[in-house]
Order: sequence, then structure tokens, then C-alpha cells
Amino acid sequence: MAALARQTTDAMGSHEAALLAEWRANLEASGAARGLSPEELARQTAEFLGLVITCAVNGDASNISGADWDSARQFLEKLSRTRATQGFESHHTANFIFSLKRPLFALLQRTYATDPATLADQMWATTELLDQLGMHTTRTFQKSREEVIKRQQEELLELSTPVVKLWDGVLALPMIGTLDSQRTQVVMESLLQRIVDTGSEIAIIDITGVPTVDTLVAQHLLKTVTAIRLMGADCIISGVRPQIAQTIVHLGLDLQGIVTKANLADALALALRRSGLTVVKAS
Repeated sequence: MAALARQTTDAMGSHEAALLAEWRANLEASGAARGLSPEELARQTAEFLGLVITCAVNGDASNISGADWDSARQFLEKLSRTRATQGFESHHTANFIFSLKRPLFALLQRTYATDPATLADQMWATTELLDQLGMHTTRTFQKSREEVIKRQQEELLELSTPVVKLWDGVLALPMIGTLDSQRTQVVMESLLQRIVDTGSEIAIIDITGVPTVDTLVAQHLLKTVTAIRLMGADCIISGVRPQIAQTIVHLGLDLQGIVTKANLADALALALRRSGLTVVKAS
């Protein structure tokens, strides 16, 4: 790889103000500065350009993975994580680096106007450096975005599995959507913890909102029921619609020993009877 000459870094330092002005103009034109105040954009570009010049002088510009480039990498990682959480697009984040190419190439053309060979060499070295920095930014952004999405999915799972206290000693868990292994784990953890916290003896799992029940879903339900029983509580499954009942029969699934009801109201009535309670109309 081509090395970045000291004359190049000196030119970057002596023309820093002009570089920053054109760089910021390119960022604004490309939309990469969306949502940033002029002051914040000026601070970020000035800080990063200063880091690039310092790291290029003290380290190997052809390999940004070395210790000499720690400060520049850490700046980009923090920038990428922040922009990922703020809702920026990946190409806007990458453009923070790539928008510097045009003003920097123009500076190199002026600096090496009488030396075409060195100009070509330094253009290539600068391209490789900015490409490395851009790729590092993109990788960090994608990783941060994946972490945000994963956290949001976990939060949605928790929100979609609320454990409701219907009566003293009676809990209900209304299920909505597809029941997979991950949701089953969340269901068991939240429901079992609530059984412990409330000392409830009966748990109702309502599958009215579950679109289909296949062999895998039934296995997940059986695991949940088994875990509830190990905690010393009884379980009732409600919301077994005619279509689901037919599917269970056709699949040959064994739900013996599990009490099922057509709707949540019937399940609650059964739970109250088991608790020795009777609901009557007020006179």
C-alpha cells in the first residue's frame, strides 16, 4: 500500500480551515448532516480531521488497525453508535468520511501540481485511508443498529406477553402472534416469576390471538404448562377455537391432562370454582 507523505499531512494542517469548510458543505449537500446543528457538525469535523492528521503523522496510514489509530477509531465508533440510535441511515454515516474525499483530492492536486507521479501515489494512499475509515464506520454502525433492533425486539416480546392478575390467586397470560422458542422462553420466565411473586395457584394461558397451532406451537405450550405445574400451580388454556381444535386433532397432538376452554370467560369461571368462589348477579 502507498504511504501518506509528510508533505501531504503538512498541507492538510496548513489548509485545515478550507478543508473543513468544503467538507461541511459536502455533508450538508448530501444530507449526511441532517438533524445536526451547525455547531455540532463543525465540532465533529474539526475533531476528526485533527485526529486523522495526528494519527497519520505518528502512525501507518496504510493500516488503521494499529494502536496509533486508536483515537480515530474510537471517535468513529462513538459517532456511529450515536447516529445509529438517532435513526441515521448507514450511507449518511459513511458519507461523513467519504465527503472528505473531494476537498482533500483538490488539495492534493494543488500541492503536487508539478509532480504527477507523487500526486498519483498520494491520491491512492489517501483513497485507501479514507476507504478503511469508511468501512470501519459502516461496520460499527451496522453492529450498533443490530443491537438496537435486538433490544427493541426484546422489549416488544416483553410487551406482547403481559401477565395479568384476574383475581387473587389467578393469573392470565394473553398470547398474541406466533409462538416460537424465543417467545416461549420469555413467557415461561415472566409467568413463573409472577407465580412466585403473587403466590398464585392457577394460571390461564389465552391463545385467542395465536393465529395457528402446529406441532411446534403445541410443544411450546406443553413445556410452559409443565413448568407451571412444577411451580405447584394449575394451568388452563383458553381460546381454543374450532379451527385450532380441528388442527390439533388432525396433527394427532396429545393434550391429555391439560384443561382447555373455548374462551377466557369460561376459563376464569373454572378458575374461580376451583378457588371455591361463586360469581352471582347482584340483586
